[in-house]
Amino acid sequence: MNCETCHLNELELEPREIKDVLRCILHTIFFHRTLTLVRPKDVDCERFQITYVQCGLPDLEKEVDEKINQFIAWAEKHPNRRSQVCLSFFDEKNKHPGWFSNKTERIYWEQWFINLHVISPKGHGKQHSSKAQTNITGEASEQASSRHDALGSLIQEVLFQIINYANEKKDHIPPISDRIFNHEISIPSSSDSVFGWNADVLRRALSSGHSYSLN
Repeated sequence: MNCETCHLNELELEPREIKDVLRCILHTIFFHRTLTLVRPKDVDCERFQITYVQCGLPDLEKEVDEKINQFIAWAEKHPNRRSQVCLSFFDEKNKHPGWFSNKTERIYWEQWFINLHVISPKGHGKQHSSKAQTNITGEASEQASSRHDALGSLIQEVLFQIINYANEKKDHIPPISDRIFNHEISIPSSSDSVFGWNADVLRRALSSGHSYSLN
């Protein structure tokens, strides 16, 4: 089975925007890769004029938030760095079945790479006169607003990228009965270099997987 990959467009964002952005992207991927019956719910982003859909699975929502918090902690220790969050889907099959062995192996069939450039918010710099400070503050506010609007548009483009890819790439998806696909959300670790994470993502993806029953 071939593993399909999708590299999403890079987003440049500030630390305070990470949670909103990753929630939006990860839940959108999960919703469009969930082929079983769920109870979807619309969710409004806190910082952007964007509404996305969640599957309505509390355990999945908890897992996503835990991984996002881990990534935020990593980003705080590695400021102004480009990085990736990888969502992998896999199937499990028995490896060398026999009386004394029940080991399983993971067959990865799809990976989504979320490319992020986390930047530090710009400060005001030197001390200025009251009038000059007012002008600088006004300009900074206008620039921040413009950057925020631009990021919102780029997030929308990434969501359309997800939807288009999910609709076009379906032949490789394995059959499933009554659960969401096995998956793993991988984030950089403290030992990962800025260039070495890609090569190591599959090794870390072997650590654990998740599946949820639909009650």
